[in-house]
Amino acid sequence: MNPEMMEALEALASERGIPLDALFAALADALESAYKRMPGAHEFSWVTIDSDTMEIRVFAQDLDEEGEAVGEEYDVTPDNFGRIAAQTARQVMSQRIREAERDLKYEEYAGREGDIVTGMIQQTDSRYTLLDLGRVEALLPQAEQVPFERPEANARMKAYIVEVRKTAKGPQIVVSRTHPGLIKRLFELEVPEIADGVVEIRACAREPGHRTKIAVGSNDVNVDPVGACVGARGARVRMVVNELRGEKIDIVPFSDDPADFVMKALSPAKVKEVLIDEETGTATVIVPDYQLSLAIGKEGQNARLAARMTGWRVDIKSETQIAEEAAYANVEWAEGEWVLDEATGEQVWQPAEGGPAVSAEQWTEAAAEPEAGAEIPAVSETGQAEVDESPADEVEESEDAEESDKADEADKAEEQGAEA
Repeated sequence: MNPEMMEALEALASERGIPLDALFAALADALESAYKRMPGAHEFSWVTIDSDTMEIRVFAQDLDEEGEAVGEEYDVTPDNFGRIAAQTARQVMSQRIREAERDLKYEEYAGREGDIVTGMIQQTDSRYTLLDLGRVEALLPQAEQVPFERPEANARMKAYIVEVRKTAKGPQIVVSRTHPGLIKRLFELEVPEIADGVVEIRACAREPGHRTKIAVGSNDVNVDPVGACVGARGARVRMVVNELRGEKIDIVPFSDDPADFVMKALSPAKVKEVLIDEETGTATVIVPDYQLSLAIGKEGQNARLAARMTGWRVDIKSETQIAEEAAYANVEWAEGEWVLDEATGEQVWQPAEGGPAVSAEQWTEAAAEPEAGAEIPAVSETGQAEVDESPADEVEESEDAEESDKADEADKAEEQGAEA
Protein backbone atom coordinates (compact mmCIF):
# COMPACT_ATOMS: atom_id res chain seq x y z
CA MET A 1 0.00 0.00 0.00
CA ASN A 2 1.41 3.35 -0.92
CA PRO A 3 1.61 6.39 1.41
CA GLU A 4 -1.27 8.02 -0.44
CA MET A 5 -3.60 5.31 0.83
CA MET A 6 -2.45 5.98 4.36
CA GLU A 7 -3.22 9.68 3.95
CA ALA A 8 -6.65 8.80 2.55
CA LEU A 9 -7.38 6.59 5.57
CA GLU A 10 -6.31 9.33 7.98
CA ALA A 11 -8.49 11.88 6.18
CA LEU A 12 -11.45 9.49 6.25
CA ALA A 13 -10.95 8.82 9.94
CA SER A 14 -10.87 12.54 10.67
CA GLU A 15 -13.91 13.30 8.52
CA ARG A 16 -16.16 10.52 9.83
CA GLY A 17 -14.86 10.66 13.39
CA ILE A 18 -13.83 6.98 13.29
CA PRO A 19 -10.64 5.78 15.01
CA LEU A 20 -7.83 4.81 12.64
CA ASP A 21 -7.60 1.34 14.23
CA ALA A 22 -11.25 0.73 13.36
CA LEU A 23 -10.53 1.65 9.74
CA PHE A 24 -7.56 -0.73 9.64
CA ALA A 25 -9.75 -3.52 11.03
CA ALA A 26 -12.49 -2.77 8.50
CA LEU A 27 -9.92 -2.76 5.67
CA ALA A 28 -8.45 -6.05 6.82
CA ASP A 29 -11.91 -7.65 6.91
CA ALA A 30 -12.65 -6.33 3.43
CA LEU A 31 -9.39 -7.68 2.01
CA GLU A 32 -9.93 -11.04 3.68
CA SER A 33 -13.39 -11.27 2.11
CA ALA A 34 -11.89 -10.36 -1.28
CA TYR A 35 -9.12 -12.99 -0.95
CA LYS A 36 -11.57 -15.80 -0.14
CA ARG A 37 -13.45 -15.06 -3.35
CA MET A 38 -10.32 -15.66 -5.41
CA PRO A 39 -9.82 -19.11 -6.99
CA GLY A 40 -7.54 -21.40 -4.97
CA ALA A 41 -7.89 -19.41 -1.76
CA HIS A 42 -7.23 -21.17 1.53
CA GLU A 43 -10.21 -21.87 3.75
CA PHE A 44 -8.58 -20.68 6.99
CA SER A 45 -6.80 -17.43 6.20
CA TRP A 46 -6.54 -13.86 7.44
CA VAL A 47 -5.08 -10.50 6.40
CA THR A 48 -2.62 -8.36 8.37
CA ILE A 49 -1.70 -4.72 7.71
CA ASP A 50 1.51 -3.20 9.05
CA SER A 51 0.61 0.30 10.21
CA ASP A 52 4.21 1.52 9.78
CA THR A 53 5.09 0.17 6.34
CA MET A 54 1.47 -0.24 5.16
CA GLU A 55 2.40 -3.72 3.91
CA ILE A 56 -0.52 -6.12 3.35
CA ARG A 57 0.11 -9.84 3.91
CA VAL A 58 -2.19 -12.88 3.78
CA PHE A 59 -1.48 -15.81 6.12
CA ALA A 60 -3.10 -19.24 6.30
CA GLN A 61 -3.09 -22.49 8.27
CA ASP A 62 -4.14 -26.02 7.44
CA LEU A 63 -7.23 -27.62 9.01
CA ASP A 64 -7.59 -31.18 10.25
CA GLU A 65 -10.65 -33.41 9.90
CA GLU A 66 -12.34 -31.78 12.89
CA GLY A 67 -11.87 -28.27 11.47
CA GLU A 68 -9.12 -27.28 13.90
CA ALA A 69 -6.10 -25.29 12.71
CA VAL A 70 -2.88 -27.36 12.69
CA GLY A 71 0.67 -26.68 11.66
CA GLU A 72 2.52 -23.45 11.26
CA GLU A 73 1.33 -20.23 9.67
CA TYR A 74 2.57 -19.58 6.15
CA ASP A 75 2.36 -16.65 3.77
CA VAL A 76 -0.10 -17.08 0.89
CA THR A 77 -0.22 -13.48 -0.38
CA PRO A 78 -1.03 -13.45 -4.13
CA ASP A 79 1.30 -11.50 -6.41
CA ASN A 80 -1.45 -9.28 -7.80
CA PHE A 81 -3.51 -9.19 -4.59
CA GLY A 82 -3.61 -5.40 -4.19
CA ARG A 83 -4.92 -4.70 -7.71
CA ILE A 84 -7.42 -7.57 -7.77
CA ALA A 85 -8.76 -7.00 -4.26
CA ALA A 86 -9.20 -3.24 -4.61
CA GLN A 87 -12.56 -3.35 -6.38
CA THR A 88 -13.86 -6.25 -4.32
CA ALA A 89 -12.87 -4.61 -1.03
CA ARG A 90 -14.44 -1.27 -1.89
CA GLN A 91 -18.02 -2.33 -1.22
CA VAL A 92 -17.14 -4.23 1.95
CA MET A 93 -15.09 -1.27 3.16
CA SER A 94 -18.02 1.09 2.73
CA GLN A 95 -20.28 -1.25 4.67
CA ARG A 96 -17.78 -1.58 7.50
CA ILE A 97 -17.41 2.19 7.71
CA ARG A 98 -21.18 2.63 7.98
CA GLU A 99 -21.34 0.03 10.72
CA ALA A 100 -18.51 1.73 12.59
CA GLU A 101 -20.31 5.07 12.32
CA ARG A 102 -23.52 3.56 13.67
CA ASP A 103 -21.67 2.02 16.60
CA LEU A 104 -19.99 5.33 17.41
CA LYS A 105 -23.30 7.19 17.34
CA TYR A 106 -24.91 4.60 19.58
CA GLU A 107 -22.04 4.71 22.07
CA GLU A 108 -22.23 8.51 22.10
CA TYR A 109 -25.87 8.54 23.23
CA ALA A 110 -26.17 5.14 24.97
CA GLY A 111 -25.02 6.55 28.29
CA ARG A 112 -27.02 9.76 28.04
CA GLU A 113 -30.45 8.43 29.00
CA GLY A 114 -31.95 10.93 31.40
CA ASP A 115 -30.01 13.81 29.85
CA ILE A 116 -31.36 16.83 28.00
CA VAL A 117 -30.61 17.62 24.34
CA THR A 118 -31.34 20.54 22.05
CA GLY A 119 -32.51 19.83 18.53
CA MET A 120 -34.08 21.51 15.56
CA ILE A 121 -37.56 20.44 14.50
CA GLN A 122 -37.16 18.77 11.14
CA GLN A 123 -40.46 17.06 10.44
CA THR A 124 -43.76 16.75 12.26
CA ASP A 125 -47.02 14.88 11.68
CA SER A 126 -49.81 13.27 13.69
CA ARG A 127 -47.63 10.35 14.84
CA TYR A 128 -44.27 11.83 15.78
CA THR A 129 -41.86 14.73 15.41
CA LEU A 130 -38.26 14.41 14.24
CA LEU A 131 -35.52 16.48 15.91
CA ASP A 132 -32.18 17.00 14.21
CA LEU A 133 -29.44 16.66 16.83
CA GLY A 134 -26.59 17.10 14.37
CA ARG A 135 -25.18 13.68 13.54
CA VAL A 136 -28.32 11.78 14.49
CA GLU A 137 -32.09 12.30 14.61
CA ALA A 138 -34.29 12.01 17.68
CA LEU A 139 -37.86 10.72 17.66
CA LEU A 140 -40.51 12.59 19.67
CA PRO A 141 -43.65 10.38 19.73
CA GLN A 142 -47.13 11.86 20.01
CA ALA A 143 -47.55 10.32 23.48
CA GLU A 144 -44.47 12.24 24.71
CA GLN A 145 -45.62 15.61 23.33
CA VAL A 146 -47.33 18.28 25.40
CA PRO A 147 -51.04 18.58 24.51
CA PHE A 148 -51.87 21.57 22.32
CA GLU A 149 -48.17 22.34 21.78
CA ARG A 150 -47.59 23.19 18.11
CA PRO A 151 -44.01 22.42 16.99
CA GLU A 152 -42.84 24.86 14.36
CA ALA A 153 -40.49 23.76 11.60
CA ASN A 154 -36.81 24.77 12.03
CA ALA A 155 -37.47 25.91 15.60
CA ARG A 156 -35.11 24.83 18.38
CA MET A 157 -36.49 22.66 21.16
CA LYS A 158 -35.09 21.04 24.30
CA ALA A 159 -36.15 17.46 25.04
CA TYR A 160 -35.42 14.73 27.59
CA ILE A 161 -33.79 11.47 26.42
CA VAL A 162 -36.00 8.58 27.50
CA GLU A 163 -34.49 5.65 25.60
CA VAL A 164 -31.69 4.87 23.15
CA ARG A 165 -32.33 1.86 20.92
CA LYS A 166 -29.80 0.10 18.72
CA THR A 167 -31.27 -0.73 15.31
CA ALA A 168 -29.90 -1.91 11.97
CA LYS A 169 -30.18 1.62 10.59
CA GLY A 170 -28.36 3.16 13.51
CA PRO A 171 -29.32 4.39 16.98
CA GLN A 172 -32.90 5.46 17.54
CA ILE A 173 -33.16 8.13 20.23
CA VAL A 174 -36.58 8.54 21.84
CA VAL A 175 -37.08 11.90 23.57
CA SER A 176 -39.91 13.38 25.65
CA ARG A 177 -41.38 16.77 26.45
CA THR A 178 -43.73 15.51 29.16
CA HIS A 179 -41.29 13.65 31.43
CA PRO A 180 -40.85 15.19 34.94
CA GLY A 181 -37.10 14.76 34.48
CA LEU A 182 -37.21 17.57 31.90
CA ILE A 183 -38.13 20.00 34.69
CA LYS A 184 -35.16 18.90 36.80
CA ARG A 185 -32.71 19.18 33.91
CA LEU A 186 -33.97 22.62 32.91
CA PHE A 187 -33.51 23.89 36.46
CA GLU A 188 -30.00 22.41 36.50
CA LEU A 189 -29.19 24.53 33.45
CA GLU A 190 -30.60 27.73 34.96
CA VAL A 191 -29.75 27.31 38.67
CA PRO A 192 -26.03 26.84 39.47
CA GLU A 193 -26.86 25.78 43.03
CA ILE A 194 -28.74 22.74 41.70
CA ALA A 195 -25.91 21.84 39.32
CA ASP A 196 -23.42 22.06 42.21
CA GLY A 197 -25.59 19.95 44.52
CA VAL A 198 -26.19 22.69 47.09
CA VAL A 199 -29.92 22.72 46.29
CA GLU A 200 -31.80 19.54 45.43
CA ILE A 201 -35.19 18.92 43.82
CA ARG A 202 -36.65 16.38 46.27
CA ALA A 203 -40.06 15.82 44.62
CA CYS A 204 -41.78 16.76 41.41
CA ALA A 205 -45.34 16.39 40.09
CA ARG A 206 -46.37 17.58 36.66
CA GLU A 207 -49.38 17.89 34.41
CA PRO A 208 -47.73 18.76 31.08
CA GLY A 209 -48.85 22.00 29.55
CA HIS A 210 -50.78 23.14 32.63
CA ARG A 211 -48.97 23.13 35.96
CA THR A 212 -45.94 21.71 37.78
CA LYS A 213 -45.11 21.52 41.47
CA ILE A 214 -41.57 20.93 42.74
CA ALA A 215 -40.29 20.61 46.30
CA VAL A 216 -36.73 21.84 46.83
CA GLY A 217 -34.36 21.43 49.77
CA SER A 218 -30.99 22.91 50.62
CA ASN A 219 -27.87 21.18 51.91
CA ASP A 220 -26.55 24.52 53.17
CA VAL A 221 -28.39 26.38 55.91
CA ASN A 222 -27.24 29.69 54.44
CA VAL A 223 -28.90 29.04 51.05
CA ASP A 224 -32.63 29.57 50.52
CA PRO A 225 -33.70 26.79 48.11
CA VAL A 226 -36.87 28.53 46.90
CA GLY A 227 -35.12 31.86 46.36
CA ALA A 228 -32.27 30.18 44.48
CA CYS A 229 -34.72 28.56 42.05
CA VAL A 230 -36.82 31.69 41.57
CA GLY A 231 -33.85 34.01 41.04
CA ALA A 232 -33.71 37.79 41.09
CA ARG A 233 -37.17 39.07 40.16
CA GLY A 234 -38.05 35.57 38.97
CA ALA A 235 -35.43 35.55 36.21
CA ARG A 236 -34.38 31.91 36.62
CA VAL A 237 -37.81 30.35 36.83
CA ARG A 238 -38.98 32.59 33.98
CA MET A 239 -36.44 30.99 31.64
CA VAL A 240 -37.82 27.53 32.50
CA VAL A 241 -41.40 28.71 32.00
CA ASN A 242 -40.53 30.16 28.59
CA GLU A 243 -38.95 26.88 27.49
CA LEU A 244 -42.11 25.05 28.59
CA ARG A 245 -44.29 27.45 26.56
CA GLY A 246 -45.90 29.17 29.57
CA GLU A 247 -46.47 26.18 31.86
CA LYS A 248 -47.01 27.38 35.45
CA ILE A 249 -44.50 26.22 38.08
CA ASP A 250 -45.04 26.19 41.87
CA ILE A 251 -41.85 25.97 43.96
CA VAL A 252 -42.33 24.96 47.61
CA PRO A 253 -39.79 24.09 50.33
CA PHE A 254 -39.40 20.41 51.20
CA SER A 255 -40.14 19.21 54.75
CA ASP A 256 -39.55 15.89 56.49
CA ASP A 257 -42.73 16.39 58.53
CA PRO A 258 -45.60 14.90 56.47
CA ALA A 259 -48.21 17.33 57.81
CA ASP A 260 -46.03 20.36 57.14
CA PHE A 261 -45.07 19.04 53.68
CA VAL A 262 -48.73 18.54 52.69
CA MET A 263 -49.57 22.01 53.99
CA LYS A 264 -46.84 23.60 51.87
CA ALA A 265 -47.65 21.45 48.85
CA LEU A 266 -51.16 22.95 48.69
CA SER A 267 -49.71 26.42 48.21
CA PRO A 268 -50.96 29.06 47.37
CA ALA A 269 -53.95 28.02 49.52
CA LYS A 270 -53.79 28.77 53.25
CA VAL A 271 -54.24 25.61 55.30
CA LYS A 272 -55.46 25.68 58.91
CA GLU A 273 -54.64 22.11 59.98
CA VAL A 274 -53.49 18.77 58.54
CA LEU A 275 -54.41 15.42 60.15
CA ILE A 276 -52.24 12.46 59.10
CA ASP A 277 -53.57 8.89 59.17
CA GLU A 278 -50.56 6.62 58.57
CA GLU A 279 -52.63 3.42 58.48
CA THR A 280 -54.71 4.51 55.48
CA GLY A 281 -52.12 6.90 54.03
CA THR A 282 -54.62 9.76 54.10
CA ALA A 283 -53.96 13.39 54.94
CA THR A 284 -57.13 15.25 55.98
CA VAL A 285 -56.65 18.95 55.27
CA ILE A 286 -58.82 21.56 57.00
CA VAL A 287 -59.04 24.95 55.31
CA PRO A 288 -61.19 28.04 55.87
CA ASP A 289 -64.40 28.15 53.86
CA TYR A 290 -63.14 30.91 51.54
CA GLN A 291 -59.96 28.90 50.78
CA LEU A 292 -61.70 25.65 49.82
CA SER A 293 -61.94 26.28 46.07
CA LEU A 294 -58.35 27.57 45.93
CA ALA A 295 -57.02 24.50 47.77
CA ILE A 296 -58.84 22.12 45.43
CA GLY A 297 -57.87 24.06 42.30
CA LYS A 298 -59.36 24.05 38.83
CA GLU A 299 -60.89 20.60 38.25
CA GLY A 300 -59.00 19.37 41.35
CA GLN A 301 -55.60 20.16 39.82
CA ASN A 302 -53.96 21.67 42.91
CA ALA A 303 -55.03 18.82 45.19
CA ARG A 304 -54.07 16.21 42.58
CA LEU A 305 -50.55 17.58 42.14
CA ALA A 306 -50.07 17.89 45.89
CA ALA A 307 -51.07 14.26 46.37
CA ARG A 308 -48.63 13.09 43.68
CA MET A 309 -45.77 15.13 45.07
CA THR A 310 -46.24 14.16 48.73
CA GLY A 311 -47.34 10.56 48.20
CA TRP A 312 -50.34 11.01 50.53
CA ARG A 313 -54.02 10.75 49.68
CA VAL A 314 -55.24 14.32 50.25
CA ASP A 315 -58.79 14.86 51.54
CA ILE A 316 -59.65 18.59 51.71
CA LYS A 317 -62.53 19.78 53.91
CA SER A 318 -63.73 23.19 54.99
CA GLU A 319 -64.31 24.24 58.59
CA THR A 320 -68.09 24.12 58.05
CA GLN A 321 -67.90 20.54 56.80
CA ILE A 322 -65.84 19.51 59.82
CA ALA A 323 -68.38 21.13 62.17
CA GLU A 324 -71.29 19.40 60.42
CA GLU A 325 -69.55 16.02 60.62
CA ALA A 326 -68.87 16.54 64.32
CA ALA A 327 -72.54 17.43 64.97
CA TYR A 328 -73.68 14.45 62.93
CA ALA A 329 -71.41 12.14 64.92
CA ASN A 330 -72.94 13.34 68.24
CA VAL A 331 -76.48 12.36 67.22
CA GLU A 332 -77.76 9.20 68.94
CA TRP A 333 -79.03 6.67 66.46
CA ALA A 334 -81.01 3.50 67.00
CA GLU A 335 -78.76 0.46 66.83
CA GLY A 336 -79.94 -2.47 64.79
CA GLU A 337 -80.40 -3.59 61.21
CA TRP A 338 -83.09 -4.19 58.61
CA VAL A 339 -83.61 -7.89 57.99
CA LEU A 340 -85.95 -9.94 55.82
CA ASP A 341 -88.88 -11.59 57.62
CA GLU A 342 -89.09 -15.11 56.19
CA ALA A 343 -92.75 -15.46 57.16
CA THR A 344 -94.06 -12.29 55.47
CA GLY A 345 -91.24 -11.58 53.05
CA GLU A 346 -91.06 -7.95 54.23
CA GLN A 347 -88.21 -5.89 55.64
CA VAL A 348 -88.37 -5.52 59.42
CA TRP A 349 -86.17 -3.62 61.89
CA GLN A 350 -84.37 -5.84 64.38
CA PRO A 351 -83.07 -3.86 67.40
CA ALA A 352 -79.51 -4.66 68.44
CA GLU A 353 -80.51 -5.11 72.11
CA GLY A 354 -83.10 -7.71 71.18
CA GLY A 355 -86.86 -7.71 71.36
CA PRO A 356 -89.61 -7.99 68.77
CA ALA A 357 -88.97 -6.87 65.22
CA VAL A 358 -90.70 -3.74 63.93
CA SER A 359 -92.24 -3.63 60.46
CA ALA A 360 -91.87 -0.67 58.15
CA GLU A 361 -95.51 0.38 58.73
CA GLN A 362 -95.11 0.28 62.51
CA TRP A 363 -91.89 2.26 62.17
CA THR A 364 -93.67 4.92 60.10
CA GLU A 365 -96.63 5.11 62.50
CA ALA A 366 -94.34 5.45 65.49
CA ALA A 367 -92.44 8.27 63.80
CA ALA A 368 -95.74 10.04 62.93
CA GLU A 369 -97.23 9.91 66.47
CA PRO A 370 -97.73 13.38 68.07
CA GLU A 371 -95.38 14.40 70.81
CA ALA A 372 -96.41 13.91 74.39
CA GLY A 373 -98.44 16.83 75.79
CA ALA A 374 -99.96 17.97 72.50
CA GLU A 375 -103.67 18.88 72.53
CA ILE A 376 -105.92 16.46 70.63
CA PRO A 377 -109.29 17.72 69.30
CA ALA A 378 -112.35 16.23 71.04
CA VAL A 379 -114.63 13.98 69.05
CA SER A 380 -118.45 14.17 69.27
CA GLU A 381 -120.86 11.25 69.33
CA THR A 382 -121.36 11.64 65.57
CA GLY A 383 -117.65 11.12 65.03
CA GLN A 384 -116.92 14.71 64.02
CA ALA A 385 -114.32 16.79 65.80
CA GLU A 386 -115.65 19.68 67.87
CA VAL A 387 -113.82 22.79 66.74
CA ASP A 388 -113.94 26.06 68.71
CA GLU A 389 -115.13 29.10 66.87
CA SER A 390 -112.30 31.19 65.64
CA PRO A 391 -111.94 34.91 66.52
CA ALA A 392 -112.67 35.74 62.90
CA ASP A 393 -116.18 34.24 63.25
CA GLU A 394 -116.83 36.28 66.41
CA VAL A 395 -115.89 39.50 64.59
CA GLU A 396 -118.29 38.69 61.76
CA GLU A 397 -121.20 38.10 64.24
CA SER A 398 -120.59 41.41 66.03
CA GLU A 399 -120.56 43.28 62.72
CA ASP A 400 -123.93 41.70 61.76
CA ALA A 401 -125.44 42.73 65.11
CA GLU A 402 -124.34 46.35 64.68
CA GLU A 403 -125.83 46.51 61.18
CA SER A 404 -129.21 45.17 62.43
CA ASP A 405 -129.28 47.76 65.28
CA LYS A 406 -128.66 50.56 62.82
CA ALA A 407 -131.48 49.31 60.57
CA ASP A 408 -133.92 49.28 63.53
CA GLU A 409 -133.03 52.84 64.47
CA ALA A 410 -133.59 54.00 60.89
CA ASP A 411 -137.02 52.38 60.79
CA LYS A 412 -138.05 54.08 64.05
CA ALA A 413 -136.94 57.46 62.71
CA GLU A 414 -139.04 57.04 59.59
CA GLU A 415 -142.16 56.12 61.65
CA GLN A 416 -141.76 59.18 63.86
CA GLY A 417 -141.43 61.40 60.78
CA ALA A 418 -144.63 59.98 59.28
CA GLU A 419 -146.62 60.64 62.46
CA ALA A 420 -145.45 64.23 62.48
